[in-house]
Amino acid sequence: MRLSRRSLLRAGLAGTAATALGGLASGCAVPTGSTGRNMVLWYWDGGLGDTVVKKAKARYGGSVNLRAIKIGGYYRSKLITTMAGQAHLPDIAGLKGEDMASYLPNADQFVDLRTLGAEKYKSQYLPWKWDQGIADDGTMIGFPIDCGPVAHYYQFEVFRKAGLPYEPADVAKELNTWEKFFAAGEQLRKRIPGSSLLTDVTSVFENAVQQGSKRYVDKDRNFIGDQEHVRQAWALAVEAKRRRLVSNLVTGTPDQISAVEDGKLPSQLGASWAAYDIKNGMPKTKGKWRVTDMPVRPANNGGSFLSITKACREPERAFEIIAWMLNAANQASGYVDAGLFPSTPASYELKQLREPDPFFGGQVTTDVFGPAAQKIVVAYNSPYDVALGQPIKDEIKNVGVLGKDPEKAWSDAMSKCRRIAKHLGVSY
Repeated sequence: MRLSRRSLLRAGLAGTAATALGGLASGCAVPTGSTGRNMVLWYWDGGLGDTVVKKAKARYGGSVNLRAIKIGGYYRSKLITTMAGQAHLPDIAGLKGEDMASYLPNADQFVDLRTLGAEKYKSQYLPWKWDQGIADDGTMIGFPIDCGPVAHYYQFEVFRKAGLPYEPADVAKELNTWEKFFAAGEQLRKRIPGSSLLTDVTSVFENAVQQGSKRYVDKDRNFIGDQEHVRQAWALAVEAKRRRLVSNLVTGTPDQISAVEDGKLPSQLGASWAAYDIKNGMPKTKGKWRVTDMPVRPANNGGSFLSITKACREPERAFEIIAWMLNAANQASGYVDAGLFPSTPASYELKQLREPDPFFGGQVTTDVFGPAAQKIVVAYNSPYDVALGQPIKDEIKNVGVLGKDPEKAWSDAMSKCRRIAKHLGVSY
């Protein structure tokens, strides 16, 4: 989201901005930008590890007063609105990974980190993650925080009871294709009555898309959401529904949580940060889980960046701060504090990431997430992907939850995409 007033509208974010303005007008205090020794950092709850933020304040306190402020509510909307208004901007701003495509067309609102020496750090980060912070014109606006490699979480004893492979290495080897994964789900349902392999079809569809090198719109602003890579992901999700591998439950509801705790939903495909959701949301399942590779190849879900806005009066000092906060040692600390899986491979060998995790039966989960993070396939991230991907996601959900005819759902999704593409100036 690079945030000029003109591009704010061009990117189709006017509604978002209006929402944000309403939210700010109703009493959300917008922090003042840097004055003198002040340096303001905006981020969201869980966007950075508390320990690292505390240490940064102490480390640089002699030269600047680092004010790290957690912005609640719709973070993206508030940042866009503030930047469009050109007042009270933070010096350093967190950028959520899922929003990067919206920021990149507005790179002129951020400092090009290459001008501050970012290139000398490049070799320390995952190449694909580094590239996600770079605009089409080569401007680097985002310095990598974390990433979200997707893995297969499963309950050890339930898999063993169902006669399935149950050691992580065996599950990875024997369930390494979608077909083998689905066949395991059929066996699970037969051996454990009332059980389902996954909560819903959405996890199949979205992860299958995320495994590939293309999304919904290409660099030339052409809609590609009707092409084979999306059709195949759609077909996989429909197949999961047809073979009764998914439940009729909604993620996060009491019924779904109970089903997980009872071993009726003993499997899920989730990013590294999902480990913390499972721990915090279902503490009764401690020790029951293991983690292994997802079918075919890893996907990525999540991961964010730090940027320096053009409002920053001391960009060199700001860059010194973020480069230190996001080094390998501090990213390892961020993983312990907030489940932010490091984008720095050197972190994977540090003590904090080599500790056996009792929640996962003493498994060192970095042995799964680390290699997965290094195998992610890079896809072009268009600012129009969100708008043109949503109708397809909505309709596959209708197939899974409402039982809508898949052919009708696909046709409806394409009709909606056609209208949205025309409105956004995307070639269909």
